[in-house]
Amino acid sequence: MNSLLPDTLKEAAKVINFINARSLTSRLFKLMYEEMGYEHQHLLLYTKVHCLSLGKIFNRLLSSDKKFICSFWIKKSAFSSLFEKQDWVCKLAYLADIFDKMNDLDLLMQGFQMDELFRNSKMCVFFKKLEFWLKRVQRNNVSVFPTLDKFEDDSEINSLNTICDSIREHLTKLRNELLSYFPSIVAQDRTQDWIQNPFVGDTTSGPGLSDKLTKNLIELASDRAIELKFQNVTVFQFWLEVQREYKELSEIAISVLLPFAIYLPL
Repeated sequence: MNSLLPDTLKEAAKVINFINARSLTSRLFKLMYEEMGYEHQHLLLYTKVHCLSLGKIFNRLLSSDKKFICSFWIKKSAFSSLFEKQDWVCKLAYLADIFDKMNDLDLLMQGFQMDELFRNSKMCVFFKKLEFWLKRVQRNNVSVFPTLDKFEDDSEINSLNTICDSIREHLTKLRNELLSYFPSIVAQDRTQDWIQNPFVGDTTSGPGLSDKLTKNLIELASDRAIELKFQNVTVFQFWLEVQREYKELSEIAISVLLPFAIYLPL
């Protein structure tokens, strides 16, 4: 992450901890939110939440508007000046947006029935979105980041150009990190599509299988009864159920869907 963004992240965390560590400040903050009609009336303690939840917390900070700054002036806090800095507010808005997007991806990747191919496909989609965001930011267009875009449209905040370099650097680094962990998201290998759904696509074109296994796949894909079964179970459960009849295809599919799991072949 660009050195300017971690500084903003650390400062925002200190603000959150400052509020939660002081009961009077926390109560005043809650009363202020009630008066202003906000749905969320508490800030979560930074050190007790998952880092990806920070997007929602930062959005609460930004939604506090000027009354929040005034409360800091009353307390004579060193943090009050942060919310007067246009570039700092824009950086915080970007962090709120990017953490929200990462949290959405994290939620998609969870779940017992989410197999490896499904996770790879979701990562591929996220990577394409990231490339799109990067192209937009390179043209100083931040409409893909709604919180930042809101402040950019605000006549009081005109510091977009000063932080676009930081955002571009961060997105580029994030892109490279994803590539190092998931190199297949660029290759877009289609030879394993038959595992996800053996009843679509051209099974005769040789999806990386031997002639014998390709013949077996053609037979499987032509069986209407098996296709009906596929429509009513998960992908993993389907390959388990056809294991007796199509043992080799099933074992290949299961090894891809659960690369780190141990199972007992029938």
